Amino acid sequence: MTGTTSFTFLTPLGGLLVLAVVLPLAGLLLAQRRVSAARTLLRLPRPPEGAPRATMVALTAVPVLLGLAVAQPALRAPKTATVRTDAEAMFVLDTSRSMLASAGPGQPSRLARAQRAAVRLRAAIDDVPAGVGTLTDRALPNLLPNADSAAFDATVERAVGIERPPPQEVNVNATTFAPLTELRTQGYYTASARRKLLFVLTDGETRSYDVGAVGRALRAGSGVSLILVHFWKPGERVYRPSGQPEAAYFPHEESRRELDRLAAAAEGASFGEDELAAAAARARSDLGSGKTASQGIRPHTIPLAPYVAAASLLPLAFLLRPLRSRSRLNRPRRSGT
Repeated sequence: MTGTTSFTFLTPLGGLLVLAVVLPLAGLLLAQRRVSAARTLLRLPRPPEGAPRATMVALTAVPVLLGLAVAQPALRAPKTATVRTDAEAMFVLDTSRSMLASAGPGQPSRLARAQRAAVRLRAAIDDVPAGVGTLTDRALPNLLPNADSAAFDATVERAVGIERPPPQEVNVNATTFAPLTELRTQGYYTASARRKLLFVLTDGETRSYDVGAVGRALRAGSGVSLILVHFWKPGERVYRPSGQPEAAYFPHEESRRELDRLAAAAEGASFGEDELAAAAARARSDLGSGKTASQGIRPHTIPLAPYVAAASLLPLAFLLRPLRSRSRLNRPRRSGT
């Protein structure tokens, strides 16, 4: 990227709130001009003064500023990236068909929720090179650990999909955690990574495997710190495009307990999807601190929304002043003595 600072809106659609205020106001002003022109043409007396102009400006400024705040204005400036040289993380997402399950047709699937969580968790350890992988009955890398958070986000959002690639075997329950044993030795982490972190984002609905063997494999040698995040809610089903649930799928009520068993065997930790802050804290604790180095430039976002929202308090304070005080302030001055 270039070394320039740019201005942007993080959620530009939020600015529609501004249009909701500006357009009616513009229509009101246009109507007032037409009425004033007609009154002048007919030589009619001017009506009594309505709301003072300062009050009208304040009434307009409050929603306009809040609308701008909702659009989240921000500055994007280049910043030298400081990256850990002794630690790496892999985020492995379960892409088996059961991750299509949701609370109802059109509701976010388990995989969609896992993708959002992966981006959020990666941001919590943004100084650590991170990669992306998928899991069904085999584990495959999509992106090896690197410091480019934009590449990570794009991989998670665009390259990860249900059964992409499909499992090797046709099975009602395709997922197995047995392939996790390969992550420590098959080149997912570089030799210089003294601390290795593995996030597995899954519904935990797996067929039988040797929990102890997987735990021992992850702990062997320098070891891999395992953090499991469970995406599962009671009553979720896999829905067909018609909106009807698939008869072949039934949720596994014991899935969280199975993840807890694996976490204990690997001396790791498991969390629910509503415990992302705790999972991020555990990740930072497992990674600890270590050597860092400057590695390129990454965009740094400076949010301006809090300042714009705070600015809306000024016209609001004006509107909340006692009416008599405002009337005195806006009363036209008389000329002469």
